[in-house]
Order: sequence, then C-alpha cells, then structure tokens
Amino acid sequence: MNATCPAIVTSAPVFNTAHRWKVLGVGVAANASFSACANGMPTTAIWLRSGYHLSNTELGVALGAMGLGVALSELPWGMATDRWGDRPVLLTGLLGTLLALLTLMLWITPQGATAPSLLSLSAGLALVGVLGGSVNGASGRAVMRWFGAGERGFAMSIRQTAVPLGGGLGALLLPTLASRYGFVPVFGVLGLFCAVTALLTWRWMHEPSFTLDAARGPQNASARTPEGKPSSPVSPLYNHQVWRMVAGIGVLCVPQFAILSYATVFLHDHGHLGLAQITGVMVMLQLGAMVMRIWSGRHTDRHANRPAYLRGSVLVALASFLLLAGVAGVSAPGWLLMAAVIAAGVCVSAWHGVAYTELATLAGAASAGTALGMANTAVYVGLFATPVALPHLLAASSWGLVWLVAGLVALIAWPLFPRP
Repeated sequence: MNATCPAIVTSAPVFNTAHRWKVLGVGVAANASFSACANGMPTTAIWLRSGYHLSNTELGVALGAMGLGVALSELPWGMATDRWGDRPVLLTGLLGTLLALLTLMLWITPQGATAPSLLSLSAGLALVGVLGGSVNGASGRAVMRWFGAGERGFAMSIRQTAVPLGGGLGALLLPTLASRYGFVPVFGVLGLFCAVTALLTWRWMHEPSFTLDAARGPQNASARTPEGKPSSPVSPLYNHQVWRMVAGIGVLCVPQFAILSYATVFLHDHGHLGLAQITGVMVMLQLGAMVMRIWSGRHTDRHANRPAYLRGSVLVALASFLLLAGVAGVSAPGWLLMAAVIAAGVCVSAWHGVAYTELATLAGAASAGTALGMANTAVYVGLFATPVALPHLLAASSWGLVWLVAGLVALIAWPLFPRP
C-alpha cells in the first residue's frame, strides 16, 4: 500500500503595507544608534581632550577618525545592500559595531593617569565608523522600497531625524558620563544601543513582497520601481546628476560638522559656559533639527518642490553662520552665543531627508543603496576633514572667522543642487 505524503510548501513571510512603519522604526533606531556615536562623541570633546591628554590638533584627529572610517566603507556597504538586501547588511554592521565599541570600552580607555595612545584611540573610532556606516544606505534603501512616492519624502525625513535624535541622546548622556565616570560607560552605553537595534532589525527588517506606488497601489517588486517606472539599468556611479547631488550633500555637511564637532569647545573656551548650559544647547540643537527635518519632508511632499527647497536651505544656512560669526566676533553674552549656535545648527541640519529622497529618486529604488553610499562617503569625508582642519584655522585666526568660512563653504552647494 502506497502512502501519500502531503507536500510541504515553504515561502518567505508576507507582510502587509502597515509593516512599513516597523521597517521605518528599525531604520530610525539603526541610524540613531550610530548617530549617538558619530554625533554624540564630539559632545565629549572637552573630556576626551583632558582624559586622553590631547592637544586641540590631536583632538581633531580623534574626532575625525570615525568619519574617515565611514567614508572608506559607505560605498561598499551601499553596493552590498543593493545586492543582498537591508537585513543582512544591517545585522552585520550593528553587531560588528557592538564588538568594536566593546573593544574600546575594555582596552582603549584612560585608567587613572595612564591614557591610551592617540593611534589606538583613533584606530578604534575608525573601526566603529567602518562597521557603523552600514546603517546609512541600508535603512535608506528600505524606505525607498516600502514607501510610495506620495509619502517617501516624509518617511525619509523621519528616518533622517534619527541623526539628531541619536546626537541628542548622545549630548544628553555622554558628557555627563564622560565627566563623572570616564569613557568606559560612554562606550558601554553606545554598545547597548547597537545591541538593542540589532535585535529590532532581526525581528522586523524584511524585504517587501511588493513595492508601493502612490497612484497605482501595490505592484510586483521585481517588475517596477516605487515610482511606477521600469528600473533603470544605469548605475549611479555613471550618472552625472547623481554625482552633483552627492557633491552638494557632502559640501553642505561641512558647516554642520563644524558645529557638531566644536560647538562644545566654542561655548566652553570662548563663552566660558558650564556643563549644564553646553548640554542644554546641544540637546536643543538636535531637537530643533528633528522637528525641521520632519516638517521639511512633509512640506516638500505636498508641494513637490525638493530642488527649490534645497537651494533655499543653502541660503538659510549661510545667513545663520554669518549671524554666528558676527556674535562670536563681539563680546556677546552667553545666552546670545547659545541662541546663535542653536540657530546655526538647526538651519544647517534641516535639509537632509529632502536631499536624500531626491538623490534616491534620481538613482531609482533598485540602486538606492549605492547612491546613498556615494552620498554618505562624501558626507563622512567631511566629518573626517572638518574637525582635522578647523583647529589649524582657529589657531591662525579667531572663532568669528571659523564660522564665517563654514558659512561660505555652504554656499558652494547652491549650484550643485538641481534647478527648480
């Protein structure tokens, strides 16, 4: 007697459209975890300088090391995301970043009067950058695949709020930990963020079984891009419009990194402000940037004016830095210095989600990981070069000239962004 066995059919899990908000949440958490490292560590600059016995120039090298690591790895991570998907890249990067932070915590922290060398500190932070850079392209590609054209700018801007969110958490926690307990808990807390995010990624980050189009609804993911158009075979690496956007994004990040890297030193050395005031300024700066990024995404989705908004953002950033330069050049009261730093930091941080959405749209969803990797390479070259160059400019001039030059650099981005 022949027995017949029922066939066992296996298939990938299918998720409905509501799952996209969980995917977006994972993207925000992943970017916030790394931003707490990249943008949170500079808020400990005063204690990093004293704890590791660094000069201002050596401090710039240490602060720039993480940016150098990201710049070296962003494009490979982006290309890997386009080939293998968001989930494996995010998991690999987050778990690797966790191990790098644990290495810093256990072996590369000051012990009493003994401090690790600048080389070991810089190498450890660069390794964090190499591995943590995975979160940028991967989570951005997920947004492009899960969200339709009519809400993509809003979703990408929410995703980009993770940068000031992580930076704000870092500004809130890390200076206090560094000043009171040293850098062991600093690296430990950052590692904990990565561990929690890796768990969320494992649970919720999945590829969609469809792509969303605002006008057409769910479609076959293998046939069409989220714009409802056939996928373009042209790589972003050979697209001159993509390269112009990449250059504009990289340039406009330079004044942002100037603020994030040295605002605490400026307020401490020039304004003679204390820990509570400096922490308050950096937290308010990041909160303001979060609000403006969400507003800008919603605004440009409704008015379909991303190119015009980006060009306008350049002019607003320039004006805010001219104001900061003027305030720094006179004997201004502390409250005015604080207000000027917050204003400049918010104005130069509000445009990110819009720019990344425009870039990913130019490249197409199938190549979004590569395009975002290109942009983040340019961004983190700036994160490396800005804190390294700024102390030399400061030594030869003044804080007023530093902020003036930062504003003029922003102006270079204006012709690089597309015309309205």
